[in-house]
Amino acid sequence: MTMTMTEFEPIIEVIEEAYEISNLNATRKISALLPHDYYKTDKKYPVLYLQDGQNLFNPLAKYGDWAIDKSMAKLAEEGLSDIIIIAIDHGEQERIIEYLPYYHPRFGKGKGNYYIQFMIDKLIPYINNHYRTLTDFEHTGIGGSSMGGLISLHAGLANPGVFGKMMIFSPSLWISKTIFNHTKSFKPLEESKIYLYAGGQESKEHLPNAQKLENIIRAKMVKGHNIDFHFSVNEFGNHSEVHWREEFPKAVKWLYFNKLS
Repeated sequence: MTMTMTEFEPIIEVIEEAYEISNLNATRKISALLPHDYYKTDKKYPVLYLQDGQNLFNPLAKYGDWAIDKSMAKLAEEGLSDIIIIAIDHGEQERIIEYLPYYHPRFGKGKGNYYIQFMIDKLIPYINNHYRTLTDFEHTGIGGSSMGGLISLHAGLANPGVFGKMMIFSPSLWISKTIFNHTKSFKPLEESKIYLYAGGQESKEHLPNAQKLENIIRAKMVKGHNIDFHFSVNEFGNHSEVHWREEFPKAVKWLYFNKLS
Protein backbone atom coordinates (compact mmCIF):
# COMPACT_ATOMS: atom_id res chain seq x y z
CA MET A 1 0.00 0.00 0.00
CA THR A 2 1.33 3.45 -0.92
CA MET A 3 1.33 6.03 1.83
CA THR A 4 0.46 9.67 1.16
CA MET A 5 2.23 12.69 2.61
CA THR A 6 -0.73 13.14 4.99
CA GLU A 7 -0.14 9.68 6.42
CA PHE A 8 3.45 10.63 7.20
CA GLU A 9 2.55 13.86 9.01
CA PRO A 10 3.39 13.89 12.72
CA ILE A 11 0.71 13.54 15.35
CA ILE A 12 0.32 16.91 17.06
CA GLU A 13 -0.89 16.83 20.65
CA VAL A 14 -1.41 19.85 22.88
CA ILE A 15 0.04 18.77 26.21
CA GLU A 16 -1.48 21.74 27.98
CA GLU A 17 -2.80 25.14 26.89
CA ALA A 18 -1.54 26.74 30.11
CA TYR A 19 1.28 24.65 31.57
CA GLU A 20 2.38 26.22 34.84
CA ILE A 21 5.93 27.54 35.10
CA SER A 22 6.11 28.43 38.77
CA ASN A 23 9.72 29.67 38.41
CA LEU A 24 8.38 32.49 36.21
CA ASN A 25 4.92 32.83 37.74
CA ALA A 26 3.57 32.16 34.26
CA THR A 27 1.86 29.58 32.07
CA ARG A 28 2.72 28.49 28.54
CA LYS A 29 1.15 26.36 25.83
CA ILE A 30 3.21 23.25 25.20
CA SER A 31 2.71 20.84 22.31
CA ALA A 32 4.20 17.52 21.23
CA LEU A 33 4.85 16.42 17.66
CA LEU A 34 5.01 12.64 17.62
CA PRO A 35 6.11 10.34 14.78
CA HIS A 36 3.20 9.47 12.48
CA ASP A 37 3.29 5.85 13.63
CA TYR A 38 3.91 6.56 17.32
CA TYR A 39 0.79 4.71 18.51
CA LYS A 40 1.46 1.72 16.25
CA THR A 41 4.85 0.88 17.75
CA ASP A 42 6.47 0.38 21.13
CA LYS A 43 9.67 2.25 20.19
CA LYS A 44 11.35 4.80 22.41
CA TYR A 45 12.37 8.07 20.78
CA PRO A 46 14.93 10.85 21.17
CA VAL A 47 13.49 14.27 22.00
CA LEU A 48 14.11 17.80 20.74
CA TYR A 49 12.85 20.71 22.85
CA LEU A 50 12.21 23.78 20.68
CA GLN A 51 11.55 27.36 21.76
CA ASP A 52 9.06 29.83 20.19
CA GLY A 53 6.34 27.23 19.73
CA GLN A 54 3.99 29.77 18.15
CA ASN A 55 6.27 29.98 15.11
CA LEU A 56 6.99 26.31 14.53
CA PHE A 57 3.93 24.86 12.77
CA ASN A 58 1.31 27.61 12.49
CA PRO A 59 1.10 28.92 8.91
CA LEU A 60 -0.84 31.94 10.23
CA ALA A 61 1.97 33.03 12.57
CA LYS A 62 2.71 36.75 12.36
CA TYR A 63 6.17 36.37 10.86
CA GLY A 64 5.62 33.03 9.16
CA ASP A 65 6.49 29.61 10.56
CA TRP A 66 9.14 26.90 10.37
CA ALA A 67 6.57 24.37 9.09
CA ILE A 68 8.25 21.64 11.13
CA ASP A 69 5.20 19.40 10.69
CA LYS A 70 5.72 19.45 6.92
CA SER A 71 9.46 18.88 7.32
CA MET A 72 8.89 15.94 9.64
CA ALA A 73 6.47 14.40 7.13
CA LYS A 74 9.08 14.67 4.37
CA LEU A 75 11.75 13.22 6.65
CA ALA A 76 9.38 10.36 7.52
CA GLU A 77 9.13 9.54 3.80
CA GLU A 78 12.90 9.04 3.92
CA GLY A 79 12.57 6.81 6.98
CA LEU A 80 13.81 9.53 9.35
CA SER A 81 10.76 10.04 11.55
CA ASP A 82 11.99 8.58 14.83
CA ILE A 83 12.03 11.75 16.93
CA ILE A 84 9.64 13.52 19.30
CA ILE A 85 9.58 17.32 19.21
CA ILE A 86 8.31 19.37 22.14
CA ALA A 87 7.26 22.92 21.21
CA ILE A 88 7.18 25.47 24.03
CA ASP A 89 5.40 28.77 23.34
CA HIS A 90 7.25 31.97 24.18
CA GLY A 91 5.99 34.60 26.61
CA GLU A 92 4.96 37.23 24.03
CA GLN A 93 6.04 40.58 25.57
CA GLU A 94 8.07 38.64 28.16
CA ARG A 95 9.96 36.70 25.50
CA ILE A 96 13.25 38.59 25.60
CA ILE A 97 13.57 38.67 29.37
CA GLU A 98 12.59 34.99 29.71
CA TYR A 99 15.09 33.90 27.08
CA LEU A 100 17.86 36.15 28.43
CA PRO A 101 20.19 34.24 30.79
CA TYR A 102 22.34 37.22 31.73
CA TYR A 103 22.09 40.80 32.95
CA HIS A 104 21.58 43.45 30.29
CA PRO A 105 21.67 47.21 30.95
CA ARG A 106 18.49 47.75 28.94
CA PHE A 107 16.48 44.66 29.86
CA GLY A 108 17.77 44.12 33.39
CA LYS A 109 18.38 40.72 34.95
CA GLY A 110 17.26 38.00 32.57
CA LYS A 111 15.03 35.13 33.70
CA GLY A 112 16.59 32.61 31.35
CA ASN A 113 18.10 30.48 34.09
CA TYR A 114 14.71 30.13 35.78
CA TYR A 115 13.22 29.07 32.45
CA ILE A 116 15.89 26.41 31.89
CA GLN A 117 15.49 25.18 35.46
CA PHE A 118 11.78 24.69 34.76
CA MET A 119 12.64 22.59 31.73
CA ILE A 120 15.10 20.41 33.61
CA ASP A 121 13.18 20.05 36.88
CA LYS A 122 9.61 19.80 35.58
CA LEU A 123 9.08 19.63 31.84
CA ILE A 124 11.65 17.01 30.84
CA PRO A 125 10.60 14.59 33.64
CA TYR A 126 6.95 15.14 32.63
CA ILE A 127 7.67 14.32 28.99
CA ASN A 128 9.71 11.26 29.94
CA ASN A 129 6.85 10.01 32.13
CA HIS A 130 4.12 10.59 29.55
CA TYR A 131 5.82 9.53 26.33
CA ARG A 132 8.13 6.72 25.27
CA THR A 133 11.41 8.61 25.24
CA LEU A 134 15.11 7.86 25.25
CA THR A 135 16.00 9.81 28.37
CA ASP A 136 19.78 9.92 28.25
CA PHE A 137 22.04 12.84 27.36
CA GLU A 138 22.80 11.54 23.87
CA HIS A 139 19.12 11.58 22.88
CA THR A 140 18.02 14.88 24.46
CA GLY A 141 18.30 18.02 22.37
CA ILE A 142 17.38 21.68 22.62
CA GLY A 143 17.05 24.35 19.98
CA GLY A 144 15.66 27.63 18.77
CA SER A 145 16.32 30.76 16.77
CA SER A 146 17.32 34.31 17.67
CA MET A 147 16.74 34.73 21.45
CA GLY A 148 15.49 31.14 21.42
CA GLY A 149 18.84 30.17 19.95
CA LEU A 150 20.70 32.08 22.64
CA ILE A 151 18.84 30.45 25.53
CA SER A 152 19.23 27.02 23.90
CA LEU A 153 22.98 27.50 23.55
CA HIS A 154 23.22 28.70 27.13
CA ALA A 155 21.19 25.72 28.33
CA GLY A 156 23.47 23.27 26.56
CA LEU A 157 26.64 24.93 27.83
CA ALA A 158 25.39 25.24 31.40
CA ASN A 159 23.99 21.69 31.60
CA PRO A 160 26.53 19.43 29.89
CA GLY A 161 24.90 16.33 31.36
CA VAL A 162 21.37 17.13 30.13
CA PHE A 163 21.37 18.39 26.54
CA GLY A 164 23.55 16.35 24.21
CA LYS A 165 22.37 18.09 21.06
CA MET A 166 22.00 21.82 20.31
CA MET A 167 20.20 23.28 17.29
CA ILE A 168 21.26 26.92 17.30
CA PHE A 169 19.81 29.13 14.56
CA SER A 170 20.78 32.81 14.26
CA PRO A 171 21.47 33.19 18.00
CA SER A 172 21.22 36.68 19.51
CA LEU A 173 24.88 36.74 20.56
CA TRP A 174 24.86 40.54 20.47
CA ILE A 175 22.84 40.80 23.65
CA SER A 176 25.65 39.61 25.91
CA LYS A 177 29.31 38.91 25.27
CA THR A 178 29.17 36.62 28.32
CA ILE A 179 28.07 33.81 26.03
CA PHE A 180 31.53 33.77 24.41
CA ASN A 181 33.28 33.34 27.77
CA HIS A 182 30.71 30.72 28.67
CA THR A 183 31.56 28.81 25.49
CA LYS A 184 35.29 29.04 26.20
CA SER A 185 34.80 27.44 29.63
CA PHE A 186 32.36 24.77 28.35
CA LYS A 187 33.44 21.26 29.34
CA PRO A 188 31.27 18.57 27.73
CA LEU A 189 30.97 15.43 29.81
CA GLU A 190 30.30 13.30 26.73
CA GLU A 191 30.19 14.13 23.03
CA SER A 192 28.09 17.23 22.45
CA LYS A 193 26.63 17.81 18.99
CA ILE A 194 26.20 21.47 18.05
CA TYR A 195 24.56 22.62 14.81
CA LEU A 196 25.02 26.36 14.30
CA TYR A 197 23.35 28.33 11.51
CA ALA A 198 23.66 31.99 10.53
CA GLY A 199 22.58 34.12 7.57
CA GLY A 200 24.79 36.64 5.85
CA GLN A 201 22.08 39.30 5.62
CA GLU A 202 20.85 39.31 9.24
CA SER A 203 22.68 42.32 10.69
CA LYS A 204 26.11 43.89 10.58
CA GLU A 205 27.31 41.94 13.64
CA HIS A 206 25.33 38.77 13.27
CA LEU A 207 27.49 36.59 11.03
CA PRO A 208 30.78 37.88 12.52
CA ASN A 209 29.47 36.96 15.99
CA ALA A 210 28.52 33.48 14.79
CA GLN A 211 31.96 33.09 13.22
CA LYS A 212 33.54 34.17 16.51
CA LEU A 213 31.50 31.47 18.25
CA GLU A 214 32.60 28.96 15.61
CA ASN A 215 36.27 29.81 16.19
CA ILE A 216 35.91 29.31 19.94
CA ILE A 217 34.22 25.93 19.47
CA ARG A 218 36.74 24.73 16.90
CA ALA A 219 39.62 25.79 19.17
CA LYS A 220 38.11 23.66 21.93
CA MET A 221 37.84 20.72 19.53
CA VAL A 222 41.53 21.07 18.65
CA LYS A 223 42.32 20.94 22.37
CA GLY A 224 40.51 17.62 22.61
CA HIS A 225 37.10 18.60 23.96
CA ASN A 226 34.48 16.09 22.87
CA ILE A 227 32.37 18.20 20.50
CA ASP A 228 30.91 17.35 17.10
CA PHE A 229 30.22 20.65 15.35
CA HIS A 230 28.61 21.78 12.12
CA PHE A 231 28.37 25.40 11.00
CA SER A 232 25.96 26.25 8.20
CA VAL A 233 25.92 29.68 6.53
CA ASN A 234 23.44 31.03 3.99
CA GLU A 235 25.10 34.18 2.70
CA PHE A 236 21.73 35.40 1.38
CA GLY A 237 19.78 34.52 4.54
CA ASN A 238 18.11 37.20 6.64
CA HIS A 239 16.70 36.96 10.16
CA SER A 240 13.42 35.23 9.38
CA GLU A 241 11.40 32.06 9.75
CA VAL A 242 11.63 31.25 6.05
CA HIS A 243 15.36 30.54 6.34
CA TRP A 244 15.02 28.66 9.64
CA ARG A 245 12.35 26.54 7.93
CA GLU A 246 14.86 25.62 5.21
CA GLU A 247 17.57 24.82 7.75
CA PHE A 248 15.46 22.76 10.15
CA PRO A 249 15.38 19.42 8.26
CA LYS A 250 19.12 19.69 7.54
CA ALA A 251 19.83 20.18 11.24
CA VAL A 252 17.55 17.31 12.29
CA LYS A 253 19.26 14.97 9.83
CA TRP A 254 22.72 15.87 11.10
CA LEU A 255 21.93 15.98 14.82
CA TYR A 256 19.72 12.89 15.07
CA PHE A 257 20.47 10.73 12.04
CA ASN A 258 24.13 11.58 11.28
CA LYS A 259 23.32 12.66 7.75
CA LEU A 260 24.27 15.80 5.85
CA SER A 261 21.80 16.68 3.09
